[in-house]
Amino acid sequence: MTTVSFSASPVNTSSIPGRVRQGLRVLHQVNPVLSWVGWMNVALLLLAVVLLPFDSRTVTGLPVWVKPIKFCLSVIVYVWTLGWLLADLPAPAQRAVRRISWAVALSMVAEIGCIYLQAARGTSSHFNAATAFDGMLFSVMGIMITVNTLATVAAVWLVWRYRPYGAAGYVWGVRLGLLLFLIGSVLGGMMIHLNQHTVGAPDGGPGLPGLGWSTRAGDLRLAHFLGLHALQVVPLLGWWLARRLPRRAVLLTWLGAACYAGLVAFLFVQALHGQPFIALR
Repeated sequence: MTTVSFSASPVNTSSIPGRVRQGLRVLHQVNPVLSWVGWMNVALLLLAVVLLPFDSRTVTGLPVWVKPIKFCLSVIVYVWTLGWLLADLPAPAQRAVRRISWAVALSMVAEIGCIYLQAARGTSSHFNAATAFDGMLFSVMGIMITVNTLATVAAVWLVWRYRPYGAAGYVWGVRLGLLLFLIGSVLGGMMIHLNQHTVGAPDGGPGLPGLGWSTRAGDLRLAHFLGLHALQVVPLLGWWLARRLPRRAVLLTWLGAACYAGLVAFLFVQALHGQPFIALR
């Protein structure tokens, strides 16, 4: 694994597809483990998209292959973003980065495997203890979530101990984004505690098209979703501010991260009170 700064890497092409291809090539060079996990999920995503129109089964009110599609997309964005951000750490941190990458890879492969298997069986992967086999798979997913959370704790510690390469606004975006991502991961534990994601109604009721977030009761998935995607939003905010407003980038990055955290907290409390983000009758 080679240390390469993504925040300052030169780009040899002006087209967006060309930049994406170059970024993915460099990512594969610096973190092949997370790169391959991402590509594996690309293949699984395409397979689920192909199967979707030919399978009329539903799970919790949605077509059976919608959940694998959503989780494959989530894993792709997660592992490629994490590999991208950790590549900006200095050489002394890269041994720990390799260990974190393997832990994340193991947890993501196992989790998406369980989700795919349960979709193929036409049943739910989360909060499912209908049979001993279903309960075992959900337990495996719980263990993998714990592994990934511990790996995230290690990543947060690394980016605060070692300064990532780049301008100060970007550095603080990486640190705060990873921290908020960790908080978003922990919020998911409330769903495990309740053994469902809907508060005030059973899972599987009316929800937003494609997303499934409840429109009749509280849904913890929205706060969890936004918390997880702080990993992309906050570093990107810090990077943009460092380029546009370098003198105030750190302050504005902290302010942006605080507002983002406040929104996640608001949505989490709203869901706990059984109130939908968007109420449709």
